[in-house]
Amino acid sequence: METRSERAETTLAAIVDAALAMAAAEGLESLTIGEVAKRLGLSKSGVFSRVGSREQLQVAVILEYDRRFQQAVFVPAMSKPRGLPRLDDIMRRWLARATNADRTLSCLYTAGAFEYDDREGPVRDQLQDGVLRMRAALHRTVTQAIEAGHLQADLDAEQFVFEMDALFTGLLRDTRFLRDPRVHERGVKAWERMLAAAGASRTPRTPAITG
Repeated sequence: METRSERAETTLAAIVDAALAMAAAEGLESLTIGEVAKRLGLSKSGVFSRVGSREQLQVAVILEYDRRFQQAVFVPAMSKPRGLPRLDDIMRRWLARATNADRTLSCLYTAGAFEYDDREGPVRDQLQDGVLRMRAALHRTVTQAIEAGHLQADLDAEQFVFEMDALFTGLLRDTRFLRDPRVHERGVKAWERMLAAAGASRTPRTPAITG
C-alpha cells in the first residue's frame, strides 16, 4: 500500500511535470499556482502545500529542467572516450535537441534569459546558475579535448564554448521562430566548420621534435 509520504512525492512530481510543460510552451512567467492546480484537478492549497510560493514553483521547474537536460545531453556522452569523441557527442545531442520543434523540448535557459534579463531574484539566479554550470561543463570537455591533442593546443577554450552556446541559441530561434526546415543541416555544418577551424583530429598530435 502506498504511504502518505509516497503519495505526496508522486503529487509533487506531477505538479512539477505539469508546470514544466507549461513553462516550456508558454514561459516561466506563465506559471501560477492556480493554473497548475486547475490542470491537475487539485486545490490551490494542495499545490501550495507541496511547492510553496509561485517563485518556489518556478525554481523547482528550472531544477527539473536542468536534471532532464543533463540526462539527455551530458550523461550519455560520458560513455564516450574523453576528448573530441565526448565533446562531439555532447554537441550533436545538443544540436538535435535545439532543432527539434517539439515544444516540450524548449530551452528554458535560452527563453528564461530573455524573460529575466532585466529582473532580479531567485528565479533569475537559478537560471544564471544553470547556464554557468552548463558552460563550465562544456569548458572542461573542450579543455580535455585540447589536452588529449584532439584540438589545437593554442585554442581559446572560453571563446570556443561561447561560440558553441551562440550556435545553440541561434538554432533555437531559427527552429521555433523562423521554422527553417534545414536548420538541423545548417547547425551540423556550422559545428563541423568550428571543429575544422579548431584543428580537430581524433588522432592525438605528436609533439614536434626540435634540436
